[in-house]
Amino acid sequence: MTYCVALSVDEGLVFLSDTRTNAGVDHISTARKMSVFEQPGDRVLVLLAAGNLSLTQAVLRELSEPPDDPHAETLWSAQTMADAARVVGRAVRDVHQREAHSLQEFSVEFNCSFILGGQIAPRASGDGSPAMPRPRLFMIYSAGNFIEASSVNPYFQIGESKYGKPIIDRVLVPQTPLDEAAKCALISMDSTLRSNLSVGLPLDLLVYQKDTLRVTRFVTITQDNAYYQMIHRTWGERLRQVFGEIPDPDWEDTAEPPRLSMEGETMLFRAPSGAAQDAADARPAQTLAQADKPKARG
Repeated sequence: MTYCVALSVDEGLVFLSDTRTNAGVDHISTARKMSVFEQPGDRVLVLLAAGNLSLTQAVLRELSEPPDDPHAETLWSAQTMADAARVVGRAVRDVHQREAHSLQEFSVEFNCSFILGGQIAPRASGDGSPAMPRPRLFMIYSAGNFIEASSVNPYFQIGESKYGKPIIDRVLVPQTPLDEAAKCALISMDSTLRSNLSVGLPLDLLVYQKDTLRVTRFVTITQDNAYYQMIHRTWGERLRQVFGEIPDPDWEDTAEPPRLSMEGETMLFRAPSGAAQDAADARPAQTLAQADKPKARG
C-alpha cells in the first residue's frame, strides 16, 4: 500500500509520498511514488501515484516515453495544468484499454490513482506578457477523470489516507505558510506510519514555491533524518501532554438514568424487579456534567 499527500496553499504546493510497496513479516520492498517533470523556467509538474504498482508504472511509461503520434500532446507540451491533467487521464485510459481485460480474467482490479500538481508558464502572445497562472492541484482517478483542489478543499490524499487526515483538516487553510504546510504533511505522514505497517520510510518531500518554475526544495527522508525524528518525537510527546491536560469526565448525581431522546427507541434494559435490583435502584444514577474546570491533580 502507500500514502501520498499534496497540499495547495497561497505560497505554493507541498508533495509527500512514502516508498513502501509490500508489507509483510518477511517481505518489505520499496518503490518511488513521486515523479517530477521539470523544465526550468517553463514548468514543474509533480505526479504522485498509488494503487497497483504495475499499473502506475505503465501509466508513467506512457507519460515519459515519446508518443507514437509526434503531434500528440504530452506533459512537456501541455499549455495549462488542466491540459496536463487530461494528458495523465488519457494515459490511464490507454493502459486500461490495453490491460484491464487481461487483469479481469485473473480477478485483479484495475486500481490506480494519481495526484498531479505544478505550474506552467504562460505562452507569449501579441498582447504583451500574459500573467503567470497560479499553481494547481488535481486528483486523477482510475477512469482518467479528475477533480481540482480549491480553497474549500486545498489538499488531496491517495492510499492510506484516514490516519493522516485529521491533522490536515484541523490545520490547513490556503493562508498557511508554505513551511508550515510542509510540517503539516510530515505530521500527517508520521501519524500514518504510526498506525499502518503498509506505509514506510524513506519518504520523498518536494516543496514548490509558486512562480519559481524550478525544483528548489526536495529531500529524501530516511530514518536518520534529524528533523523527521524531531517531528516524530515531539508530536507524540505533545499529544500525550495535551491529552493529560484535558479534564477527565465529571459525573454528577441525577434522579433518573439518561434515556434515549428518540421516540420509540430504547437504550437501557433492566432485569425484572427483585430485592437485589431494588437495592441497586436506590443508589443515585449519574450523568456527565458539562463542567469547564481544570483537571484535578493527584
